[in-house]
Amino acid sequence: MSVSYGMIETELRPHGLRPRGGFHTLPYDELDGETLVPVGHAGPDMFRAFSAARTPGENPLDRWSRAVIGGAAERLGATALYPFERPLRPFQQWGARAESIHPSPTGLMIHPAWGLWHGWRGALLFRQRLDLPPRIERPSPCDTCADKPCLTACPVEAFQPTGFAVDRCREHVRGPGAACRDLGCRARHACPIGRDYAYLPAQASFHMAAYARDLWAY
Repeated sequence: MSVSYGMIETELRPHGLRPRGGFHTLPYDELDGETLVPVGHAGPDMFRAFSAARTPGENPLDRWSRAVIGGAAERLGATALYPFERPLRPFQQWGARAESIHPSPTGLMIHPAWGLWHGWRGALLFRQRLDLPPRIERPSPCDTCADKPCLTACPVEAFQPTGFAVDRCREHVRGPGAACRDLGCRARHACPIGRDYAYLPAQASFHMAAYARDLWAY
């Protein structure tokens, strides 16, 4: 089957998802395929599609992602990979190889247009070598951000010179941090890049609830 990048876009668009660039694999990747295309989202479109199709049960977003991306993989003749299954895959590294994104001071990857309001739900691995759109190199917006408001917006100063103080964040989110739980991480909101793509409150609350569960299990 001959697959184009445009076909991948067409498969994913109704679900608020998009191909996030791609790269041709190398032997050290140890992947059984020649082309990897990360599948992700930016802004609230994905969450709207997920909410309309959501079913009861545990891990609803992961189940929805498997259904949507797995279905696309079957129709396109690809293998679906996911960031929430083991063995864990290096999705941030894959993302940086596939498109021009950069590490931010918060540890999240920042996109020059979408800021911190994006993510990955999976990847499509093709056995054949696909033609990919040219990669457009764009500098990190953090390089010219003098004030770094993301590092000072946290109410418990979790971003320390020695790293992220997970205990401070955990206790705050578990206790008095209602604003963080309901509206999303203040550090993320403080970033001036991509504010038009900020998650809606329902989406921010959903992701923070999942994050809080992970913290409680930490």
